[in-house]
Amino acid sequence: MKFETLSNLTLPKIGFGTWKIGGDSTADPSLDSVSMTALRSALEVGYTHFDTAEMYSSGHAEELIGRVVRETKTKREDLFITTKISPEHLNPKDVFSSCEKSLRRLQMDYADLYLIHWPSTGMKLEETFTALNKLVRDGKVRHLGVSNFKLRDLKKSQELSETPLLTNQIPYRLPDRTYVENGVVEYCQQNDILITAYSPVKFRNLPVNKTLQAIANAHSATPYQIALAWLVCQPRVITIPMSFKPQHIRENFEAAEIVLTSQEIRQLNDLYK
Repeated sequence: MKFETLSNLTLPKIGFGTWKIGGDSTADPSLDSVSMTALRSALEVGYTHFDTAEMYSSGHAEELIGRVVRETKTKREDLFITTKISPEHLNPKDVFSSCEKSLRRLQMDYADLYLIHWPSTGMKLEETFTALNKLVRDGKVRHLGVSNFKLRDLKKSQELSETPLLTNQIPYRLPDRTYVENGVVEYCQQNDILITAYSPVKFRNLPVNKTLQAIANAHSATPYQIALAWLVCQPRVITIPMSFKPQHIRENFEAAEIVLTSQEIRQLNDLYK
């Protein structure tokens, strides 16, 4: 596994996302078995960074992560757990309440990383970060970050956070370059803010693109692995793919070991221009 290191913290280039674990926007207990199997598979393969949110299956994803950690007797200190606060909970009172509920569902004393999931219209970031900073001081949260933030709100968050802002989690993938074009990717890379790329292989034409398939064949890999390798070869970029299938969970993890040539990187950079 390759890693990114900043702020005295080392994170794996590839973590495990948990959107759809335990349901969609609401809990679906019929998915518990397949969800637990996926989480166990991820731990067995070697994933240590698990990304979740209070809105994922209405908090049930957090509950299942906590359950699998306890059932597998995985040491808490060996894991890096990210969770997120929903935009409707950004007033200070709800910040504290949401964090406590997330920790209760996880059955953990702290979250390694706590993100504002989405910006909201009219949000008062000064008030939100007053509460978030207190969570860090109180040991409930170790690092702060944001998600889906464009430059203006990202820079403001950076100023308001008492500790270095760790990440901006954004949709970033082949061929989605929205956050390249709006300047966020370059700004994060220049200011030691990790880019956490979510939904990193969400594009239906990936497996049929001839250039991508040729590169995949050269590495005895799948097109999806090459798409992940393209992300993790970039400085200050980590990613959090998700799958229910143990084979794909392993393939995603192993994508970090693929070393692309400079020519292949140029081909992928130009792939969908």
